[in-house]
Amino acid sequence: MRSYLTVWRLPAAPVLLLSGFAGRLPSAMVPLALLLMVQQQTGSYAVAGGVSATFGIATALMAPVLGRVADRRGPRTILLAQAAAYPVLLAVLVAVVLAGAPAPAMLSAAAAAGVSTPLVSGTVRALWSRVDPRVRPTAYALDATTTELVFVIGPTLVAAITVIASPAVGVVLGAALGVAGALGIAMSAPMRAWVPVAAERRSPLATVAAPGMPRVLISGSALMLGFGALEVALPAFAGEAGSPGLSGVLLAVWSLGSAAGGLWFGARVVSASLPRQYRWGLLGVTIGLAPLAAVSSPWVLGGLLFLGGTAIAPTLTVQSNLVGSIAPASATTEAFTWLSTVAFGASAVGAAVGGALIETSAGVSGALGMAAVAAALAVAVTLVPGRRPLAVDAPRRDSVAA
Repeated sequence: MRSYLTVWRLPAAPVLLLSGFAGRLPSAMVPLALLLMVQQQTGSYAVAGGVSATFGIATALMAPVLGRVADRRGPRTILLAQAAAYPVLLAVLVAVVLAGAPAPAMLSAAAAAGVSTPLVSGTVRALWSRVDPRVRPTAYALDATTTELVFVIGPTLVAAITVIASPAVGVVLGAALGVAGALGIAMSAPMRAWVPVAAERRSPLATVAAPGMPRVLISGSALMLGFGALEVALPAFAGEAGSPGLSGVLLAVWSLGSAAGGLWFGARVVSASLPRQYRWGLLGVTIGLAPLAAVSSPWVLGGLLFLGGTAIAPTLTVQSNLVGSIAPASATTEAFTWLSTVAFGASAVGAAVGGALIETSAGVSGALGMAAVAAALAVAVTLVPGRRPLAVDAPRRDSVAA
């Protein structure tokens, strides 16, 4: 674990890790709390999944636009503006849902709140891409592991709040944490010292089209599509088992396995190339998801979720390394926001499709099966022949010490 201490001792690393953790908690809390809140009000997983999907898609569509602006002018102003708008628009969303408004009104409010989601994840990863190349892989691993802890603590908090109070309180708490994280990053020393890298004018999709990026984004989209289906299937599974609060526990166990795998992986030096590590990681995720559709016992499901989850954080760590190596120096924030976009957007679509599947004859097993198929598709994308993007294991020329 000495390598993790090296990262922790970097200037401002504790601020980035702790503020990034707080700012990412809403991504694990708000969609689940929103899903439960809408389902309680409407009695429909399809409507709940649709509202949650709208929230995620709005976040996903806006992130790259703001990421490009952040690369040109710095992310600080954007984070401060979002910290002001995010809690207000989430409060409006909660009021609309609890008032029993029609579905179109819920969808509109969810879209507005999603657009205001603080640009925490992409900004933090862009800052990590500027640290010493010798510690960057470990920094990404630690970042991925803390992100997975978000999905341990976030669903657990929502589950507890749902039992004690209501899912609406979970949304409100998520708003407060999002503001705290955004302000912490905006006021940090690395953010105050941010100097945009000059770049020539380029097309809006130039970063997406960079060699190697399409394959990373498409495979990442397939993976997150499956995760979205799983995240809506687990609450439905818990509901059928007669214990709705179990959904947060199952999601937490899954993420805890991922965090354990991430800690193990980040402390090791792997000789295989990044593309090969990524392919094997996706295969491991697929193997972990494959048996879930055949399980009926919550205890067995929890055990399989933990074991299968151990491949997730290592895969996402390698994915961040790939994007950090591929992205132009003048577009790092935008590149990482595209990664966040596929995560939010694809998982939101997966949640919507999974919710619709649950209400058909396929049921919960159909949604769980969809998760495994989507992960297998991600593996298949990495096997498609294509140009070698670049020497992704080489240090970036723009790297500077933290």
